[in-house]
Amino acid sequence: MTTNVISLNIKPGIQRDGTQFDSDKYVDGMWVRFQRGRPRKIGGYNGIFLNASEISRGMTMQSQLGLNYFYSGSKSYLQMWQTNNTNGVGFGPTNISLPSDFTVNANNLWQFDIGYDPNGSGNLNVVAHPGQNLADIDNTVNTPVLYGQFPGGALSKVGVFTATGTISGSTFTIASANYLINIGQSVSGGGLSAGTTVVSSSVSGTTTTVILSSSGTSGSQTLTFDNNISVSGGACMLYPYLFVYGNNGLIQNNSAGNFYNWVAPDSNINTVSSTKVVKGLPLRGGTTSPAGLFWSLDQLTRVTYSPQTVGTATIYWRYDIISTQTSIMSSNCVIEYDGIYYWIGVDRFLMYNGVVQEVPNAVNQNFFFDNLNFAQRQKVWAMKIPRWGEIWWFYPSGNATECNNAIIYNVREQVWYDAGFAQGANRSAGVFSEVFKYPIWADNVANSSNTYTLWQHEIGTDQVYLTNTNAVQSYFETNSLGWVRGGPGMVKPEGPNNYIRLERVEPDFVQSGNMNLYVKGKGYADDTDATSQYSPYVFSPSTLKIDMKEQYREMRLRFESNTYGGNYQMGNVLLSADVGDVRSTGNP
Repeated sequence: MTTNVISLNIKPGIQRDGTQFDSDKYVDGMWVRFQRGRPRKIGGYNGIFLNASEISRGMTMQSQLGLNYFYSGSKSYLQMWQTNNTNGVGFGPTNISLPSDFTVNANNLWQFDIGYDPNGSGNLNVVAHPGQNLADIDNTVNTPVLYGQFPGGALSKVGVFTATGTISGSTFTIASANYLINIGQSVSGGGLSAGTTVVSSSVSGTTTTVILSSSGTSGSQTLTFDNNISVSGGACMLYPYLFVYGNNGLIQNNSAGNFYNWVAPDSNINTVSSTKVVKGLPLRGGTTSPAGLFWSLDQLTRVTYSPQTVGTATIYWRYDIISTQTSIMSSNCVIEYDGIYYWIGVDRFLMYNGVVQEVPNAVNQNFFFDNLNFAQRQKVWAMKIPRWGEIWWFYPSGNATECNNAIIYNVREQVWYDAGFAQGANRSAGVFSEVFKYPIWADNVANSSNTYTLWQHEIGTDQVYLTNTNAVQSYFETNSLGWVRGGPGMVKPEGPNNYIRLERVEPDFVQSGNMNLYVKGKGYADDTDATSQYSPYVFSPSTLKIDMKEQYREMRLRFESNTYGGNYQMGNVLLSADVGDVRSTGNP
């Protein structure tokens, strides 16, 4: 037995770019993450609901009064499920009532937010925009922005309301002072001609008098007032304002706390770029709150509440162009992590922390962009798992038309890896942990009932579906351990032209269930890989050592967990290795 004992000390991350022989990181892996620089298995997942009618194209979640509610939008439906805040036990779906003219469309891609009730009741409202954007990020079809009481209330169009009063010519009188009717709103009903708008509106005591641009049918009438809030991009809340956005750089907001009023002095409409605005998110504003960031196809714009008097007018909003040399991969690829915003451009990874910067990625950037099915770019979506410091971007690779992998950036460890095309990466939308501590992600592959499963992730170690429990395979593979590159964990420009002879592996794992060790290797960098005929070497949590006689000129080790209840965290694994034969004839 050799006296050389070497620590298996490899840099964290899974390097997909470049060559295996050149890598100082792990070179392959599936369903594995890194903590403290060491690999460990990603958690399991339970199918808590098996009955989503269609593939989810957007989700939101909120807790209220000890219960957790989450919405999922698809091509035909908006559905809601209810659970407790402990273990995901609950019921659903409840179909949320949508306006009668809602368009069922395979390209419906939903954006959500939560806002306060516009009538001041203190209730929450869900805000939803089903944009027809799944096939094309630059689609220009405008669709209404919707809202309804959260949880479970029917959705109506934002900026549309009815009022009953008396028409006399072009004058409409309402025996109430509670309506916020403003100049410029569209009006229909009561015999009014198409294109009628509000010319003026005044309140005296308990009476509202409205002057219209055309005359209607005399007598008592119910009119519909419409602010025409229909956009192609989406909607977001910058409390207490609702912002909508879309074609030709459009950004528009309502009056504070009122979804009906879009023409008051503190509301605004502006065009900030020549390209479509596809995403908006609230931004920490400090003394200028509320504030938000808005992503156009080629520009990032910051909007801040900054009232100032210019002449006799008050200007409420300030628009600052942060960058005109940026890009965005998809509408749902932006995510905020501890006040910093991360997203994917069309050819690089980006972040905003006061300025736009590239996120360096020398590990799997080519792997992502070279293999992404760019025709399905709008299906790329972002998720975070703060427990592990991770940002996940799910994406369709190769010829896949749905997401089948996820590229992962660990903010805490500052390393990159990916899900290795694991089954748990077949997800179309999701929500991250808040009050309910588990992420919920929607499957994009139909189950045995021809519906779609909603999975509660990061729970246990297995895939649990109905009464079935399946092992979740997880593995990681080292870089080359040969002497020709310096030895295990080393990258040196020179070394002895000998095989490395591995005689013993001393496992150091926090481990549940048996694990497999595969010895792999080849004679040259461009040689064909071979796996030892003696592999796998099976070891249990109580295994002290694994004796073997293996040698390759360029050797790699793969550690795998693929059993029920299997789990692992790697520690300081030791290798007993020595200089082997002098050979350079390729694989044995």
